[in-house]
Amino acid sequence: MTQNRYDSIVVGGGIAGLTSATYLARAGQKVLLIEKNKEVGGLVNTFSRDGFQFEAGVRALEDAGVIFPMLKELGIELDFVRSPVSVGVENEIINIKDINSLKDYQQMLIRLFPDNEDEIDNLMVIIRKIMKHMEVLYGLENPAFKDLKNDTNYLFKQLLPWLPKFLFTMGKINRMNMPVEDYLKNILTNASLRDVVAQHFFKNTPTFFALSYFALYLDYFYPIGGVGKLAEAMHAKFHEYGGVLLTQTSVISIDAGANEITDNTGACHTYQNMVWAADLKTFYQQTITKQLTPKIALAFEKQKKPILESRGGDSVFSLYLQIDEPLDSFCKIAHGHFFYTPSKEGLGETHWGELKTMLKCWTKTSKQDVYKWLDKFTALNTYEISIPGLKDKSLVPTGKTGMIISILADYDLFEQIKEDGWYDEFKKELEDRMIQVLSNSIYPMLANKVMKQFSFTPLGIKERVGSSEGAITGWSFQETIPVMHKIQYSDRSTLTPIPNIFQAGQWCFSPAGVPMSILTGRLAADKVIKNTRRKGTVNQTKEDARK
Repeated sequence: MTQNRYDSIVVGGGIAGLTSATYLARAGQKVLLIEKNKEVGGLVNTFSRDGFQFEAGVRALEDAGVIFPMLKELGIELDFVRSPVSVGVENEIINIKDINSLKDYQQMLIRLFPDNEDEIDNLMVIIRKIMKHMEVLYGLENPAFKDLKNDTNYLFKQLLPWLPKFLFTMGKINRMNMPVEDYLKNILTNASLRDVVAQHFFKNTPTFFALSYFALYLDYFYPIGGVGKLAEAMHAKFHEYGGVLLTQTSVISIDAGANEITDNTGACHTYQNMVWAADLKTFYQQTITKQLTPKIALAFEKQKKPILESRGGDSVFSLYLQIDEPLDSFCKIAHGHFFYTPSKEGLGETHWGELKTMLKCWTKTSKQDVYKWLDKFTALNTYEISIPGLKDKSLVPTGKTGMIISILADYDLFEQIKEDGWYDEFKKELEDRMIQVLSNSIYPMLANKVMKQFSFTPLGIKERVGSSEGAITGWSFQETIPVMHKIQYSDRSTLTPIPNIFQAGQWCFSPAGVPMSILTGRLAADKVIKNTRRKGTVNQTKEDARK
């Protein structure tokens, strides 16, 4: 058995793990970053297929006062373009340019639902208020990425005046913590209108974060070369600081008392501090606590129970198309990031209610029943469509177009179908239905111009990034969330019951996206550095006493 000693080990090479590892290496620590895949980045990844560049996870990035300050602090230079968003329902499409586009969105909804004009007007008032809250929440460069001791201009002229506004805004945000579906029932009487507004959110998404979507649309940007360029740049910086990376390596056990982890090759690595930036259920399943104090071991077991009993959030099904049609044809229809609903009828209970019933009575459900449900599911859904070439033409062969089409998807459905032996058939049926729906509505050229198609399912996401239930943003909103979910206490989200082990990423705070993953990665690294200094001070004091 090979044994290697490190100041810190970071498990999980997604964007949170990369952030922690880079900041720890920057602080002069000997750092090991362990990643199960060939490449780092997790869901912040761009891959190539036949000359087409596609995103494996997120389609664009939002700064949220986190990403740009981090890049500046680390001295990373990347070229970005805006990633403008379009929103469409049936034949109505609006291209979002700025805050004034909210009026266009309002008029679009009124044209679709003229009997609900007053309710739509009220909804817009609420969305505008939320956008103002977002300006407070993310309108300041996050202090975690600022040198507060030396940047007195930021401290006194920006941060301190901002804090009272932040605390006041947090009170308003916390009062909008109810599921968006329930909130909309109080203000919109038309069920189809509620669906059109909310059905592309995760089930039971907190109202504030759901209705802040319009503000987020204005914040999207795209790295030249693809979203994966961010992870590549972080990896390069980590290497520059002397960090050690092990890819295609999985952790199979953690002896928390001995400060040791064992990987799938049999190698043993020891650490002073560890940051777990991977699936949190895996951490609690693999950790051995025998050598810990009874108090710490008890606290660990107490936290372990709700973690293992909780579920990951919703997942997605993503269809990738290589299309024999120039980008100009698609540019005339909508932007390269497009949320499209082909029918204003809305899903109703098709996704959550009918699917839940079908899964509960699976033994009595025929394949024909499933496909009948699938017809309705694809016809009434909302699609997130990304065309990388409309953001960066170099990502696609000349005269061709690459397209990614995603819908929310249930992990349990795909798991059950795979167990029954018709997984590949179901994937192809779903792919073809999605193409048919979009070719019959917004993109007629898809009917005969698709050269190749392939897809990723929730099972594929779980296999690739090790994410419980194939979740892409951490924990399900349908159950009690077992981790921190209040922004004002986000600093606590990195703590585990074990003093020298910290956590980061989508699993340690809810709701999580790329900015929060990066932020928790930085906060975890700060905790490790502080922990290291504290131990060093204690050890020096003991040494002085012996002398």
